[in-house]
Amino acid sequence: MMISREPTLERLATAKSLLLTPFGLDEGHLTRALAEIKAHKVDEADLYFQYTRSEGWSLEEGIVKTGSFSIDQGVGVRAVSGEKTAFAYSDDISEAALLDAARTVRSISQAASQRRVSVSKPKIARSRSLYTDQDPIATMDSAAKVALLGRVEKLARAKDPRVLQVMAGLAMEYDVVLVARADGVLAADVRPLVRLSVTVIAEQKGRREVGSSGGGGRFGLAYFDDAQISQYVDQAVHAALTNLEARPAPAGEMTVVLGSGWPGILLHEAIGHGLEGDFNRKGSSAFSGRIGQRVAAKGVTVLDDGTIADRRGSLNVDDEGNTSARNVLIEDGILKGYIQDSMNARLMGVAPTGNGRRESYAHVPMPRMTNTYMLGGDKDQQEIVRSIKKGLYAVNFGGGQVDITSGKFVFSASEAYWVENGKILYPVKGATLVGSGPDCLKRVSLIGNDMALDSGVGTCGKDGQSVPVGVGQPTLRIDGLTVGGTA
Repeated sequence: MMISREPTLERLATAKSLLLTPFGLDEGHLTRALAEIKAHKVDEADLYFQYTRSEGWSLEEGIVKTGSFSIDQGVGVRAVSGEKTAFAYSDDISEAALLDAARTVRSISQAASQRRVSVSKPKIARSRSLYTDQDPIATMDSAAKVALLGRVEKLARAKDPRVLQVMAGLAMEYDVVLVARADGVLAADVRPLVRLSVTVIAEQKGRREVGSSGGGGRFGLAYFDDAQISQYVDQAVHAALTNLEARPAPAGEMTVVLGSGWPGILLHEAIGHGLEGDFNRKGSSAFSGRIGQRVAAKGVTVLDDGTIADRRGSLNVDDEGNTSARNVLIEDGILKGYIQDSMNARLMGVAPTGNGRRESYAHVPMPRMTNTYMLGGDKDQQEIVRSIKKGLYAVNFGGGQVDITSGKFVFSASEAYWVENGKILYPVKGATLVGSGPDCLKRVSLIGNDMALDSGVGTCGKDGQSVPVGVGQPTLRIDGLTVGGTA
């Protein structure tokens, strides 16, 4: 009879077997390193071990052009005193490297008087079980991965004779982390991540346009079955062919309806970043000091939720060992709270929200989003589109950027339509949405009942660090948004 361990203990055992045992380390060595840091007076200290194995394949012009495989491992050592952080990292996992890093970072604080230093008794962090702990790279052999990309191309070319070129990529990652904190908390996570991307170029009468799609999450490659691949291909080809018919976008202030799902990237950029604890502690966000105030129209409820099973942005524990959570940020238009890591939470006198994230062991954690989305309302999507007298229906987005201090954003629509008297007349190209996040939230007049999360493609950048995230929203009508067009 096989006896399986509780998932939290199983993940801890996996992390120790990859990150401690091969290097002759155990929990005693971690306690000693943390005690070295605490010989000086610091508020927080932690060790972050990480092992990452990744693989990628890409196909272009019917040929697998590149294949990559890498293994990276190391440890980050951090001490925090007040709002100052000292950080050191090494790709050499050893007792000597650990103690050396510990002595380096403790210099952030004045040496304490001679005292016996103790690190709290170890306690295993509470964690969730949101996704499999299998290595996704091992869920399919190399020949099958190449064949999968070949199927993508064959399907896309068969869709329409105007499809000129197909590019497909498959990315996989197996990430194992172990966090040891001076307060005794020991936490581990085993994070699989896969993504399939499809890009097609279509040509008609000398005009070329691009369409793309894809998705993924925290699971194995079996997710990409024929039905899923076909869905991605349909979306990419549809986007490219639609853009072949697109006319220049009109400019001016107008009613804009945003589609459900990935358009939630606007919510992520224009509002989500402004709700991160570091910006609000420093008073540099448009939302600083506004908890309890109305910041959005009635009916607008925004969450950051790291607890959704299998999602790209989800975490069993964050990168500081705190359990991920479902955090209500805005409820029925009222600001309820911010996204917090440990340091900003301590300095603001609130609890961490499970949003301490870092790109790798070579980076410091900071408050970051997980899966950020707006809850649905009671309106039918077609009813919302029919309500447009003259305006834009933006179904999909490309890139965008935001100024956190003012909340001002600029976003380009990758698939959009011109609507008059409730009828979709034609696709438009070059539509750019310009506005302010806080102002935009107040202009939401209709909220659809079709809330959807994105397909699993989001990556968020902040201070030079990238982390996987999810976004989502229902169809939304926003009154009086500025559109920068090409007409």
